[in-house]
Amino acid sequence: MSGPAAEAWLRRRFAAGCAMTPIATGDGHLWRQTEELRPAAVLVPVVRREAGLTILLTQRTDHLYDHAGQISFPGGRSEAHDESPAATALRETFEEIGLPHSHVEVLGLLPEYTTVTGYHVTPVVGLVSSPPILSLDAFEVAEAFEVPLTFFLDPVNHQRNTMQYQGRTRHYYAMPYERRYIWGATAGMLMNLYAFLTAA
Repeated sequence: MSGPAAEAWLRRRFAAGCAMTPIATGDGHLWRQTEELRPAAVLVPVVRREAGLTILLTQRTDHLYDHAGQISFPGGRSEAHDESPAATALRETFEEIGLPHSHVEVLGLLPEYTTVTGYHVTPVVGLVSSPPILSLDAFEVAEAFEVPLTFFLDPVNHQRNTMQYQGRTRHYYAMPYERRYIWGATAGMLMNLYAFLTAA
């Protein structure tokens, strides 16, 4: 599907509220058992292109304290004045990449994900109906780029790997795309998007 047909399909999927079991929920609580997890939200921006829907992602700058250089969704921690996870995601997205709230139609939420850095993250899926003109925060964002949604919906592109971290075995998802390595929390949330959009 491409263009308006793909956009209509995506709206129908979220309007129907398809039941799904999350594939990934994160394991950050295992390292933060005595700490209160901090609420956060990210925007999963789905961009309508004539050739089909894409997912907008960012690459974080190398000097950041958390997740330096990694590929992520725009977003961040919730503030007291944020009325909802969607409000957090839209505010942080505008601050990071300059995408105005008015260009995003919020479709729904994906299951929460707990990161090893101590955040309880709510992914907010938003449809960007016109090609975005972005203004990146050079301190936080090195680059923004798009990946076809069809890439993430093809199971052949899904990897499940293991690593040792502070004496524990961690399982994580990865979705390498061209020269980019999409993994960890971002890949986990994309796996949940895959589960939601392909649920019967």
